[in-house]
Amino acid sequence: MRRAFPLLVVAVVVAAIAGIAIGAVTLTPAQVWSALTGNGDGMAISIVRGVRLPRVSLALVVGAACGMSGSVLQGTLHNALAEPYLLGISGGAAVGSVLAVALGASAVPVLALAAFGGAVVAVALVLAVARAATGRADPRVLLMAGVVVGAFANAAIMVLLANASAEATRGALWWMMGSVAAATWSHVAWLGGAVILVGAPLLHWAREIDALALGHDAAAALGVEPERASRRLYVTASLLAAATVSVAGLVGFVGLIVPHVARSLVGTRHRAVLLAAALAGATLVVFADLVARTARAPAELPLGAVTAVLGVPFFLGLLRRAT
Repeated sequence: MRRAFPLLVVAVVVAAIAGIAIGAVTLTPAQVWSALTGNGDGMAISIVRGVRLPRVSLALVVGAACGMSGSVLQGTLHNALAEPYLLGISGGAAVGSVLAVALGASAVPVLALAAFGGAVVAVALVLAVARAATGRADPRVLLMAGVVVGAFANAAIMVLLANASAEATRGALWWMMGSVAAATWSHVAWLGGAVILVGAPLLHWAREIDALALGHDAAAALGVEPERASRRLYVTASLLAAATVSVAGLVGFVGLIVPHVARSLVGTRHRAVLLAAALAGATLVVFADLVARTARAPAELPLGAVTAVLGVPFFLGLLRRAT
């Protein structure tokens, strides 16, 4: 565990350097450093500071947010398969943002508010379905309810795009597949602020997540109110996931993969898991984005497609192990 965090920090740094240096124009580490300090040639400075640095920075924050959100949901729901994308949370946020895009909105605050609204509605629906089925927010039913709400969200998006203009449809579909290509410093500041504001309470509530990860009965025996704590953590993690959707679209399966990697490195205490997941998620998304923009250069793959290629086999492996 002591070695895990230094290794994760090194991984983040290596990923960031690779993301900044590699692309249509490959730069050496020396050229990258010169550009960052403003001493390089004009083209290198433009590439590094104007394009790649904001993009890599946004990918780092998206990965950190997804990793933390997935870790909270897996611990809270006591389910290794839980993550925002599969629970319908990201889908609900996408409905809100696609509705805003279809209405002509493009400003980050508007999309963020729309995504938050969609995520809140999705969370409310999931909780309502779970309560209607069992009378309480049973973790297993929450997962199934999330899948149903996610399917409904996809259908709602198709309905919203049915009468949208061709340009709005193309933009919305590309955005739905996930991308950090349009990264700006305002995106980075917005999502970074959300990670700090939401991540700090989650770290504070880490002991409650530890208790809930043992099961509701065990959590109650340890003095935690399972219903209240689960609801609070579920909603908070959902809002963090919605923040990523508002700036990068749907980037699925990061919240599934990363918590397992984090637990294998630092154990099961969730304060350490959350921090490790943030670092591992940041590394994963930067490398995934690097693959997205170099695998078929000069064309670019959707970031969400790359993370899905990694995540689907991982999900199937977990599912097979669980059964």
